Amino acid sequence: MNDVHIYEHDSDGFLYDPRGRAAMTQFADGDLLAFEAAAAIRTAYHAVERMRAHGSESRGVSAGALDLLIRLSAAGQGVSIGDLARAAGVSSRNVTGLVDTLERDGLVRRVPDLKDRRSVLAEITPAGQAWIEAFRKPSRLAMGAMFRGFTPEELLVLRDLCLRLATNQHRLADHLRQIGSQP
Repeated sequence: MNDVHIYEHDSDGFLYDPRGRAAMTQFADGDLLAFEAAAAIRTAYHAVERMRAHGSESRGVSAGALDLLIRLSAAGQGVSIGDLARAAGVSSRNVTGLVDTLERDGLVRRVPDLKDRRSVLAEITPAGQAWIEAFRKPSRLAMGAMFRGFTPEELLVLRDLCLRLATNQHRLADHLRQIGSQP
């Protein structure tokens, strides 16, 4: 049996990772809960990404390419490489490689930008849209399994907490850029 994912309940009935707690105590200096929360977020992120990657890669598309397909499907029109990169939080070079792969597979095509003749846009093809449609049902089943036992209210709170954390990180990064430090 793989005991890597054995969690325990604390005195208030909340789950925690005893191994993570032991590892985090050397950093915490009185703020153990924040360090444990960060470790739990990483654990949850990896769990969601493993499920998502398994679902997309078993269908021949990487998790990064899946993100682009979803964004292009939702856009309903061509999107610049730069805009896709900013939305995904990755480099334009990374997006160019993903678009190359998706274009080779017939799921995305490059089209001229009618507003700027020097630019091209990426847009989803009918085959790409069909791929997204086929991916919907397994995605719904996977998310249902991942969030089984969560109430709608808990999901709202989880969403809010994660986005507040991301907002704090963006503010910190902006502040550090303003003072000339690296985040």
